[in-house]
Amino acid sequence: MCRWLAYTGSPIAMEKLIYEPEHSLIDQSLHARYGAETVNGDGFGVGYYGDDGVLPAVFKDTKPAWGDRNLRELARHVRSPLFMAHVRASSGTAIQQTNCHPFRYGTWMWMHNGVISEFGRLKRDLVMAIAPELYPSIEGSTDSEVMFFLALTLGLQEDPPGAVERMAGLVERTGWRHDVEHPLQMSLASSDGERLWSFRYSTERHSRSLFHSTNTQSLRKLHPEVFEPLEISDEARVVVSEPLRDLPGLWVEVPESTYTVVKPGMFEMHPFTPKPPK
Repeated sequence: MCRWLAYTGSPIAMEKLIYEPEHSLIDQSLHARYGAETVNGDGFGVGYYGDDGVLPAVFKDTKPAWGDRNLRELARHVRSPLFMAHVRASSGTAIQQTNCHPFRYGTWMWMHNGVISEFGRLKRDLVMAIAPELYPSIEGSTDSEVMFFLALTLGLQEDPPGAVERMAGLVERTGWRHDVEHPLQMSLASSDGERLWSFRYSTERHSRSLFHSTNTQSLRKLHPEVFEPLEISDEARVVVSEPLRDLPGLWVEVPESTYTVVKPGMFEMHPFTPKPPK
């Protein structure tokens, strides 16, 4: 479907993760190993926060990421303490800029790998469940953006894990009502600029891959050739659809039906269970 990464920690140039690793996101856009498709060339996007507390910036295009000179320039010069990057393989919706991830609403960003099965059949019911005041902010036509605005409707800004559980429960309930056996497949990330959440879940319990970097302090000793050039803090974390380099002890796979949360001084992993909204 898609490949993505998210980073939080001390500010680094985005190219350090998007371009430089052995199996970087750019390499994954052409040679994905864990995805449903090998090539992810239906557009890309990056979203990043600054140190000044302003709204996140987003840069997207429909061209393949591997050949975009503007992305290379941006990634080389922008240093950010929290950023997201995504390369897209469309699951059927149009290849257009507004359908590229990450999606943004206020201080929040969201990106997704996976699919709402039979989305065309479920779309009307799901869109009608979005709060009327949020509906005008929807710009594209993807299931991923609908999931984002459903989560916002269901309390993402107050209770991110609970809102995503309610969103997933609503999608599943709607799918089953339309005789869709396995409505939801997702690995996704969301952030408010201070914390970073990631979620791995699917109705059939066979979700898209998701990995977290392990503790950076220990990895500096185990793999200095990887981490010392990145100039990252001991609390930094990277979340990826698939590993950026194959090294023992570098990555831990996020278990099935699990969410994680990262913020300065804290990393937690919890079970994830969809809960239909009341």
